[in-house]
Amino acid sequence: MSGDGTDGGMGSRKGTGKDGDFRSGFVCFVGRPNAGKSTLTNRIIGRKIAITSDRPQTTRRTVRGVLTRPDAQLIVVDTPGLHKPRTLLGERLNDLVRATWTEVDVIGFCLAADEPTGPGDRKLAAELASIQRGPVIAIITKTDAATPDEVAARLGSIQQVAANVGLNVAEYVPLSSVDGANVDVLVDLLVARMPKGPQLFPATQDTDEPEEAMCAELIREAALEDVVEELPHSIAVTIDEMKLREDRPVDKPLMDIHATLHVERDSQKPIIIGKKGVRLKKIGSQARQNIEVLLGTPVYLNIHVRVAKEWQRDPKQLRKLGF
Repeated sequence: MSGDGTDGGMGSRKGTGKDGDFRSGFVCFVGRPNAGKSTLTNRIIGRKIAITSDRPQTTRRTVRGVLTRPDAQLIVVDTPGLHKPRTLLGERLNDLVRATWTEVDVIGFCLAADEPTGPGDRKLAAELASIQRGPVIAIITKTDAATPDEVAARLGSIQQVAANVGLNVAEYVPLSSVDGANVDVLVDLLVARMPKGPQLFPATQDTDEPEEAMCAELIREAALEDVVEELPHSIAVTIDEMKLREDRPVDKPLMDIHATLHVERDSQKPIIIGKKGVRLKKIGSQARQNIEVLLGTPVYLNIHVRVAKEWQRDPKQLRKLGF
């Protein structure tokens, strides 16, 4: 359940008292775009709290999930993929990732098993080595999409990279978020490296993401399907209004959600809408189904498409869109 329980600030140790063996703390997952960070976050938490897509820049802010066990509470922080920025938005996303590194107890360095080690991985490893404050666990994701030889090669190459840049890696964990292989092993390793401390969030809370923000992300996720070229980067979604419809029977609630889907250019608006509105209807239908699962109630969803000129490069537009 999402909720607004505790303060939840990273580094804060406020919360419910537990016995002296209870552990609580923060891990952030970092890596290149499409390294499987959001899928892994969702797998650990046990439900979808972060949207996923094979498009770059899918994750645009830190998303925190909370896993509570009898012996520990693990707060998982999913971060945007570190990349070479081409816009002000890209610069801000990278700054957000680097700021998060300094606020967590453990860093999970995610690398996809089905991709070769590249310059982006080496650069990120060097940055992590330069600021290393706590344990780093190298996580080889997507082992279900790679052969055993490819997984072994990825492990060997990242071990060499870590040695070359002086990155101290505490553990190397190959896993699959799809079939769950070794995910429990990773969680146990993370918990073991958390400091002893009290529970930070209520046991019933699995994220501190506001429901409105999660609904906006589910709409953006639906809009990312089948789009091409620069359009994935150009899409942003805001919720204009979200409330239960009045005068409905208690046993038949309906959530009214009015959202705006922002694009950067006039030429992009008809692409999103599609011929006779077909694409926008598909986006709305898919998003509505996912939002209904999230909220547990029927939803009426209305999406308006608006052009926000070059919003990724405009500080004023970025502020309006929450970046």
